[in-house]
Amino acid sequence: MTPEIKLLKFFFDEAGDQVGDQKTGTSSGVGLSTAIQLAQVGFTVIATMRHTTKAGSLQIRAREADVKVEVCQLDVQDDASVANCVQEVLKSYERIDLLVNNAGAGYLGSLEQTSIEDLRRTMETNFFGVWRVTRAILPSMRAARSGRIITVTSIGGLVGQPFNDAYCAAKFAVEGFMESLAPVAKRLGIEVALIEPGAINTEFVGSVQVSMARSTQEIPEEYAPMFESYLNMTQQVFASVGQTPDEVAQIIVEAATTATPHFRYTTSEVVHGLVSRKYVDPTGDSIIALTGARLP
Repeated sequence: MTPEIKLLKFFFDEAGDQVGDQKTGTSSGVGLSTAIQLAQVGFTVIATMRHTTKAGSLQIRAREADVKVEVCQLDVQDDASVANCVQEVLKSYERIDLLVNNAGAGYLGSLEQTSIEDLRRTMETNFFGVWRVTRAILPSMRAARSGRIITVTSIGGLVGQPFNDAYCAAKFAVEGFMESLAPVAKRLGIEVALIEPGAINTEFVGSVQVSMARSTQEIPEEYAPMFESYLNMTQQVFASVGQTPDEVAQIIVEAATTATPHFRYTTSEVVHGLVSRKYVDPTGDSIIALTGARLP
């Protein structure tokens, strides 16, 4: 599919300042790589960020790639901010052909450590942020009878991970949201797709790992050995099979440009194998055994 002349690319950049609450968008990692790669194949890219002062890395990469990326302020946790941004884009470009949801907030901790406030913060960015922006943009796509919505979730939206209770709950919610929306949207001329990465070596991961190490000082004694084992084995997984942001971005671009996108895109053979195991074992026993293998 040849990209249309006017296409919109949305990203979200929320600056995390809480221990265990690190966020990502177009300022680094997958978001930055995807913005550049979409611009390179002909998209008009509008990268939205809560703090546009963090756009430096994106702008440098855009200059190096000889492409143009427009940066706009948007806070996915604010209804008015989302509405204003979408209205301004529609005013300038008349239509939105592509939405990429890339909001992400990591939180790691046992259930007993996770306060309702922590849970709400995690859900706010990972789920409600996606809901807000998708809901704001859908009417214009419906009116045009065309459009594409791509949402970056996680293997954690398909397979629960120890000590990721809040994060996985949010990502599972996004998966259910998009799976429910997809058949209805398709009849309105709108394609919906999910990108499901596993381990990605980005600054986001490094920030979460630092927070994980700090959190071990706070957890109840019974959890400490399990938490430490999970942290160590997770670091080994990232070191051995972690993908680069560019590799994941290539899959997002594929979903954005192919004539008929799939609903789900797992980004590596490792993720594909893990997800496949869940489908062939309806009892779920093998998944619990597999994810539990990271614990002593």
